[in-house]
Amino acid sequence: MDNILETAKSWLTDFFDPAVKKEIEHLIANDKEELNDRFYKNMEFGTGGMRGVMGVGTNRINKYTLGKSTQGLSNYLNEVYKNEEIKVVIAFDCRHNSDTLARTVAEVFSANNIKVYLFSDLRTTPELSFAVRHLNCHAGIVLTASHNPPEYNGYKVYWTDGGQIVPPQDGKIIAEINSLNIEDIKFKANENLIQVIDKEVDEAFIAQSVDAGNFNADGKDDFKIVFTSLHGTSITAIPEVLKRGRYENVTIIEEQAKPDGNFPTVKSPNPEEPEALSMAVKKAEEIGADMVVGTDPDSDRLGIAVRNLDGEMEIVNGNQAMVLMTKFLLEKRKEKGFKGNEFIATTIVSTPMMEAMAKAYGVEFKTALTGFKWIGKMIKDFPESDFIGGGEESFGYMVGDFVRDKDAVTSTLLACEIASQAKANGSSFYKDLIQCYVDYGFYKEHLVSITKKGISGAEEIKQMLKDFKENPVESVAGSKVKWIEDYNTSIAKNVLTGEEKTIDIPKSNVLIYETEDGTRIAARPSGTEPKVKFYISTNTKLEKTEDYKKVAAELDNKVKSILAELNLA
Repeated sequence: MDNILETAKSWLTDFFDPAVKKEIEHLIANDKEELNDRFYKNMEFGTGGMRGVMGVGTNRINKYTLGKSTQGLSNYLNEVYKNEEIKVVIAFDCRHNSDTLARTVAEVFSANNIKVYLFSDLRTTPELSFAVRHLNCHAGIVLTASHNPPEYNGYKVYWTDGGQIVPPQDGKIIAEINSLNIEDIKFKANENLIQVIDKEVDEAFIAQSVDAGNFNADGKDDFKIVFTSLHGTSITAIPEVLKRGRYENVTIIEEQAKPDGNFPTVKSPNPEEPEALSMAVKKAEEIGADMVVGTDPDSDRLGIAVRNLDGEMEIVNGNQAMVLMTKFLLEKRKEKGFKGNEFIATTIVSTPMMEAMAKAYGVEFKTALTGFKWIGKMIKDFPESDFIGGGEESFGYMVGDFVRDKDAVTSTLLACEIASQAKANGSSFYKDLIQCYVDYGFYKEHLVSITKKGISGAEEIKQMLKDFKENPVESVAGSKVKWIEDYNTSIAKNVLTGEEKTIDIPKSNVLIYETEDGTRIAARPSGTEPKVKFYISTNTKLEKTEDYKKVAAELDNKVKSILAELNLA
């Protein structure tokens, strides 16, 4: 407690703005609990960079915490790229303060003699990733908190390859940041080094998106799309990409088209949440649309709804969308002829169906920790290999490698290509998905996400994961646990035979149980939110499409029983 008070008082010097000092003095005098939460730790980098609630304090997003991170990054860039003209590009989303925080970040870079390309207005995260390489930059920053609530903002750092920072850069940058005092931040801008950028990068990005996502599918004139940007950045790119892909029947949800950091029409601007797409789904039912697409605020995630076997709009989950997109890309590549160096990729908590599909097509399958930075790293680490596509269960997908992060812009076009072609062939997106279950196995996934806020919440999450590890489950839904994969120790142990294998993936706080029948239970804390997540995956055979509803109901019941067994229902 004394340390927290001491840290808070260190923000009362003349280095800080008067309004900041006034707020801290108020907290010291009147709200010790809030003061504790704001100063008990420094904001940290997680799987998606730096993300948190905006406000005054070391544990908040503000000009000083972002300034310190930018100063540390500037020091690192100046050390690594001596005698070079160092360049960075900065984008920002629709969130409160994103534009002013982006400007602050640009000023700190320029004060450190680093050339800055700053987007004139909000842009999507995939365009920022693209812009890093397009402009030959050494790094990139996007100010965003993705799908988090309105009070959040954040800061994602990209490296020269257009992917998010990974080892060893991330550790070295964080060490540099942690070595600094806030008073070390250089806020005095060199305006000559800040260049505002606009349409020229947009045009290059949109052209590449259309090139990667358009396969000249049939039936576009007869295909109706409802699109919502959920008050976010995708309104700057997706309508134009769909237009150039020759989709004319696009209805945009106007109430959600204007960028707005309050996200006034949704509880959460997250396409993983069915409620977020409810307005678009309702419109689709009204006009008889074939597909709904909605994207999160920075346009890296997309939610899709299509007509099910009963003709009703149904939201498909991230695993299902990923499987069908990958299948489509594999089929198109197969038509051209495989060269033998292709691979697809996903994460350790996503559907095992991706591996089954890779085997069926004879291409390499790679798996990574949660977070698209690890998939981007694969592309960098294996330059002789050809990345076809890949994604993760949390509604993110990447088509090819011109963007090195999940990309809802190109993926939206790809999803429409798949669905319009299927319809023209007398099938549908949904029916094609069921055929995948027949071909590769019927996999059913379920996510449980538990939020625990504040200091006590962080401790509760830690304890839950500790209990999950120290009191291992012996069986799940009547099937014995065979493997326990501990990514903290990098050891996978067969608990039935005693065999051990080394996990060749960077260490992470993830534990996975796998049973004899292939059921998988994974547990991990979120890297960007105060949450602990449990991922359930179970599977069976689907002999023919006609049995889909019956077998789906059986798997649903199995998932429910697993949730009850693990006290997660």
